Amino acid sequence: MADEEEEKEYRWETGYEKTWEAIQEDDHGMLEASVADIIHKAKRKRMLERKEGSRLGMMRHLYIILDCSESMTNQDLKPTRFLCTLKLLEGFIDEFFYQNPISQLGIIISRNKRAEKITDLTGNSKKPISDLKNLQHTSFTGEPSLQNSVELALKTLKMLPTHASKEILLIMGSLTTCDPGDIEETIQALKTEGVRCSVIGLAAELNICKILAVNTGGEHGVVLDDKHFKEKLTAHIDPPPAATRLDAALVKMGFPHHALQTSATEASVAVCMCHADKPDDSSRFTNPGYLCPQCLAKHCELPVECRSCGLTLVSAPHLARSYHYLFPIKHFTEVTYEGNPTNCYACQKAFVDSDKKVYICEKCNRTFCVDCEIFIHESLHTCPGCATNSAIMFKVINNSNNAS
Repeated sequence: MADEEEEKEYRWETGYEKTWEAIQEDDHGMLEASVADIIHKAKRKRMLERKEGSRLGMMRHLYIILDCSESMTNQDLKPTRFLCTLKLLEGFIDEFFYQNPISQLGIIISRNKRAEKITDLTGNSKKPISDLKNLQHTSFTGEPSLQNSVELALKTLKMLPTHASKEILLIMGSLTTCDPGDIEETIQALKTEGVRCSVIGLAAELNICKILAVNTGGEHGVVLDDKHFKEKLTAHIDPPPAATRLDAALVKMGFPHHALQTSATEASVAVCMCHADKPDDSSRFTNPGYLCPQCLAKHCELPVECRSCGLTLVSAPHLARSYHYLFPIKHFTEVTYEGNPTNCYACQKAFVDSDKKVYICEKCNRTFCVDCEIFIHESLHTCPGCATNSAIMFKVINNSNNAS
């Protein structure tokens, strides 16, 4: 009986199954930890590379070129490359317009050796997000055309004024491209027009995409998983340094006042320009809107370019949101955690031995964890320690008033 119990306890099948489960869990945990470290290091490196006082392209015009070829049906990104890309792009577009309210964005897709523009440059997030959702049931055929897609975007971008920042973000899942001509001539044309091209690869690094990004001053990278993909997209939310040939110019903008129209007594004022192409929509007369100070045309939302006179309509908070790029928070000092019992000033998380690095603000001397440090510089744009210090805030307000 004892021999049977000993044989049952040490059977190789049972031991193998338990060992395999343990190895799977360990490998999965190590993989998640390594990816998180890569993302944190990339975010930290990107913040340190920002040069204070550098001129930025604040009024951005960005075209997203999305690969819709057969390769986007692969399932290395769940559920598929394309569906994962659509989900991440929706969040990216919302955040892009929130952080860059006076910018514009358009979408181009490439499949079957052709390029198709599905969204013109617009200053509102609803239109591109709606067009992206309509692509969920699109057909994926053939291979993309890098040259056709870039030249389609270039036709619009080269018509923009010289003070505008021109950018292209290419999301490439295919390892091949079918181009009708010399791609090097197209790259030279992009460089001449000052168009900045960046590439996010979903499969592997392509030499031609690397050359495109390097010659136009853009960035090129290949994603590891969906988290790394999201981080690569987030890196393009902040405005890039302005091109050397970017001219300085005064841009005319309007600050409309809010008005509620309940009747159609004045058709030119009462009809909402956003719904002018929908004659069956009765809300175009009764919806609250914003009246253009130049032509009194009504629009539902801001920011928007007036369809009647072409004036850019914004509100004061939109410009204030772009203000923090001109005066960013200084980088926190990275120090090695020595094991002293203390908490992060922002989230109140207690530091443990696994926290190798902590970050200290030079002005208020408060200590922050890596997650809060990245959140402060990427989203909050205000140090909580400095904000709770009345002496520091009074000095900041005085400096801002003197600068203005």
